[in-house]
Amino acid sequence: MTARRLIPSLTHAARMLTWAFLGVLAWRTPALAEDEDGQRFAVHAQFTYVEQETSDFTSPYRGPNSLSPRKAAETTDATVYAGLSLWSGAEGWLNAEIDQGFGLDNTLGVAGFPSAEAYKVGKNQPYLRLPRLFVRQTIDLGEARAHLGAGPNQLAGAHGVDRVVFTVGKVSVSDIFDTNLYAHDQRNDFLNWTAIDAGTFDYAADAWGYTVGAAVEWYQGTWALRAGIFDLSNVPNSAQLEPEFHEFQTDFEIEKGHEIGGRAGKLLLTVFNTRGRMGLLDDAVARAQATQTPVDIASVRRYRARAGASLSIEQQVAEGLGFFARVGKAGGNVEAYEFTDVDRTAVAGLALQGMRWRRGEDSVGVAAIVNGISAARQRFLKAGGLGILVGDGRLPHPGPEQIVETYYSLAVFRCAHISLDYQWINNPAYNRDRGPVSVYAVRVHAQY
Repeated sequence: MTARRLIPSLTHAARMLTWAFLGVLAWRTPALAEDEDGQRFAVHAQFTYVEQETSDFTSPYRGPNSLSPRKAAETTDATVYAGLSLWSGAEGWLNAEIDQGFGLDNTLGVAGFPSAEAYKVGKNQPYLRLPRLFVRQTIDLGEARAHLGAGPNQLAGAHGVDRVVFTVGKVSVSDIFDTNLYAHDQRNDFLNWTAIDAGTFDYAADAWGYTVGAAVEWYQGTWALRAGIFDLSNVPNSAQLEPEFHEFQTDFEIEKGHEIGGRAGKLLLTVFNTRGRMGLLDDAVARAQATQTPVDIASVRRYRARAGASLSIEQQVAEGLGFFARVGKAGGNVEAYEFTDVDRTAVAGLALQGMRWRRGEDSVGVAAIVNGISAARQRFLKAGGLGILVGDGRLPHPGPEQIVETYYSLAVFRCAHISLDYQWINNPAYNRDRGPVSVYAVRVHAQY
């Protein structure tokens, strides 16, 4: 961020952090209740403020979904997580959240969008939402026990190492699938959409990233299997979910935990299959040419499927140092439905805790991302088609999105951090004619 904007942003961030910290302290006394069987109820809270700004960059033309040079945007959200033990092995959770603000260019212009705190909808005034409302039932299968610590949407207590877990209600699919210890939390680590989730994982969601459905998880030793079925939005990228579950997605995942040199790690294979009213990209281009009208993907939507798979690894390399990577591929002949316009992705990075410089609560991370699209999606964008996030009105010289992100998270208090984040994005929206662009960010986060 330019010096002209950085100092005011940090000043504003400090004010926001002070307000948030006082709010968190107000929750502290009644937040937890625990007995010998574990927590009976809990209340947690978080506050996050993000301000981002783009640098100047080459922009000979632009379209409806283009990123703008020298623009700034901010988002703010505050969440309360309330959980209650319902009966043996069961807990219910309700999340209430107040959101405000917009992503850069209304969350458009880059497939690997630079802020996962920005939704596909925005408002100038704060508004209330209920992003999660669900029940989780755990059934222990053996005598061996492990302690799960308290946290947002998790009551502390002992559960079987071998167990079955059922989740039903309103959740984010990414709460359960495609998790990663080092790159999966936009409020504490990376901000880029395709760093914290596989860009090809077009998971079921409304425009805020949440849906309703059910999932089952089976943990057995170092293995875990997951399956789920979730409701799609009524049309791609919509704020409304499909009534009566006529359009839906199934998700499957295999997890294998391991140790290398005594250091913990895991592998995840995630597969999705979306069934909904989607348009074939080449059909939309052919129809536009035949009728001499603009490309309109909605005009060729029919009930069909889009599938994809991704492989994820997390690995502790040394004390406080972790490595992560993801690769993924999804069907490139059909429009993306919920997440973003990515058909191929590869990500790798490192995350380091600050104990080496006596700042154990600090962290620093770096990630390199390459996102790509199919030949059909290139033709669609070249003809003037618009994707979920991208569409410069033309695409004469396509190329892969290449992104580097780095952040430093500074612990101001034990439960509050200020982060500086920098992202370099080459070929935004797969367009060699535009960019590269630098995106600077300040993030303030407090949680209890």
